[in-house]
Amino acid sequence: MTYTVAVRELCEFTAKQGDLDLRFTPAPTALEGIAGHAVVAERRGKGYRAEVALAGQYKTLRVRGRADGVDTAQQRLDEVKTFKGRLDRQPASHRALHWAQARIYGWLLCQQEGWDHIDLALVYFDIGTQKETVFTERHSAAELQQHFEVHCERFLAWAEAQVAHRAARDAALLALAFPFGAFRAGQRPLAEAVYKAAASGRCLLAQAPTGIGKTMGTLFPLLKAAPAQRIDKVFFLAAKTSGRQMALDALARLSDSAPAPPLRVLELVARDKACEHPAKACHGESCPLAQGFYDRLPAARAAAVASAAGDARPSPPLLLQARVRDVALAHQVCPYYLSQELARWADVVVGDYNYYFDLGGLLHGLAQANQWRAALLVDEAHNLVERARKMYTAELRPDSLAQARQSPAATRHPSVKKALDKVRRQWVALDKAQTTAYAVYDSVPDKLLAALQQCGSTLSDHFADHPAEPDAALQAFYFDAMHLVRMAELLDAHSLVDITQARAAHHRATQPGDSVVCIRNVVPAPFLQPRLAAAHTSTLFSATLQPARYYADLLGLPDHHAWVDVESPFHARQLQVQVARRISTRYPDRHASLAPIADLMAQQFHARPGNYLAFFSSYDYLQQVADLFAQRHPEVPHWRQSRRMLEGEQREFLARFTDTSHGIAFAVLGGAFAEGIDLPGKRLIGAFLATLGLPQVNPVNEQVRQRMQALFGDGYDYTYLYPGLQKVVQAAGRVIRTPSDEGVVHLMDDRFARAEVRALLPAWWHLQ
Repeated sequence: MTYTVAVRELCEFTAKQGDLDLRFTPAPTALEGIAGHAVVAERRGKGYRAEVALAGQYKTLRVRGRADGVDTAQQRLDEVKTFKGRLDRQPASHRALHWAQARIYGWLLCQQEGWDHIDLALVYFDIGTQKETVFTERHSAAELQQHFEVHCERFLAWAEAQVAHRAARDAALLALAFPFGAFRAGQRPLAEAVYKAAASGRCLLAQAPTGIGKTMGTLFPLLKAAPAQRIDKVFFLAAKTSGRQMALDALARLSDSAPAPPLRVLELVARDKACEHPAKACHGESCPLAQGFYDRLPAARAAAVASAAGDARPSPPLLLQARVRDVALAHQVCPYYLSQELARWADVVVGDYNYYFDLGGLLHGLAQANQWRAALLVDEAHNLVERARKMYTAELRPDSLAQARQSPAATRHPSVKKALDKVRRQWVALDKAQTTAYAVYDSVPDKLLAALQQCGSTLSDHFADHPAEPDAALQAFYFDAMHLVRMAELLDAHSLVDITQARAAHHRATQPGDSVVCIRNVVPAPFLQPRLAAAHTSTLFSATLQPARYYADLLGLPDHHAWVDVESPFHARQLQVQVARRISTRYPDRHASLAPIADLMAQQFHARPGNYLAFFSSYDYLQQVADLFAQRHPEVPHWRQSRRMLEGEQREFLARFTDTSHGIAFAVLGGAFAEGIDLPGKRLIGAFLATLGLPQVNPVNEQVRQRMQALFGDGYDYTYLYPGLQKVVQAAGRVIRTPSDEGVVHLMDDRFARAEVRALLPAWWHLQ
């Protein structure tokens, strides 16, 4: 069996050495890089060919890639690298890696063309000045063949072990049995839909009720389909820690199967959770775990995936955060960047949405570079709408600029201060010209955008010239500004440009330049669509994906995607759903609603003592009802969610729900306790919802409504009704978690009786 590797991946495995060095130096964006390569190609002669596909074989290893440029007449190959800043500050290890790539391409071209020698050129193209710096070497084909074979030989043992691992993995997955013996009610149709989507290479949108085991019901069939579909990687993507943990628990259960499948499972966590030395910079002169990182990486990598070397022992433990940390520290390398390296060799990667869907998503980048056949599982996919909007939204806040202007660099370097001051002047002028507190623009105003672009260029040069002068405030503003510039380049109907004047605080008059400038993504579909298309198959699943067309429109699902709505295993007799038709929670009616809500909650508690959750639209509303409830019904225990609760406080909040406790917990709809928590049996027997969850009517949401109306024709529903009811159903779904649970849900607003609202509630509910 042949193992295929890209030239770049081969060289990064075999040619990287020395320290991990992540001192911030500005790099071109992908678009700038593409444009730079195009400029270089245009400057060459007529016989010049760009993006030349090359491939070669060494034993069981197939190496492939695309050379940046070839001049057949001169027998010359160009390896083009775009950059910003000063080239003389480039680390020697980077130059060595670039030459290694050029020499590999050189041999592949000599072999293809039958040449006995070739000129190799490293072409460094400065994005700012548009100038080229060229270094050349002449090599015989024999020299390059030897270089090629040396690097292939270094990689071959690992590649052969990887081929053996893949064969063993696929054989085990074909024989894998469902770990629970029988499927739960509803779990089998979900699993069948996932398997069929994988077999046909389609995207699946799956609505499946809470409590049927969606995590195992999606992972198991996808893993079973992997051998026949030649799936290289499964990416399980979740919005929250709880979703990732459920996936890891399910995969641990599969690894306990007999025989145990040799499945490499990697957990990716955020940098701030994995960093051992947060006060140190990521380079060898500062952090001991960055020093010599690439020299010690091979041993650490081998230890982490020990069974890859043909070891007869059982599969290694799941590569959870703690396991990766232990291996990393044993070999004195950085745990966070070791986990990033291990993503290349894992079969299943469990991580946050951003690892695949963000503009610079690691997993998407690796999948593209290595041409993996990847399969996606997107957990609680209703969350992807808002999460993706945030990924593709760019915002400039005045405090970020203010802190940058007060930074040491702005004090010591006149060019930095001048560039920041120009941005400030254009920002102030824009605010003075704006006559309303909130305004929408067709594009980012030209003068402000030009000032940001110029400032970005100046700061790029500064960071490149002063890599040993870390400046967190200046870098933070630079990242914000460049993200806004980048999103301005991609601006289309999917996003709004708006400027919001600051509100006066403590009666202080706001000043020009205190506004927030925002490119606000409304429809993430154009950004998500190519990410979904790049995967062999994808399944987006949740208990609340109603109506399906809303999610298909906003998430960019392909026209031929499949849809399955799994019938609930629960019955109406398990859940009493009562509508309080005489209560209105509309904003003008809030004060009048306080006493009826408090009394209804107390009445239900006295009729059936136990644990309840009460959800409100805001902290203020929650406090008003809770205060009155405490006055009128002091005999009923209650506790409250507070603003910005820490993880420990959240655990304490949930710990009060026991099989023997009684009381009512007050929480905010859409917060930490409205989804992703599991309180089965007597731990939770009811919920009160004093809201439809509708987003606030404000100038921003009204602009969103207008854009939704223009794009989809259902502006109000897409902006207010669908997002609101999705939160309601998620929160109410905390009550019935297993087939034996029984409980009650009080929908405390007369609007729940409306037909258009009832149509968005679960079909198995029977409203009273």
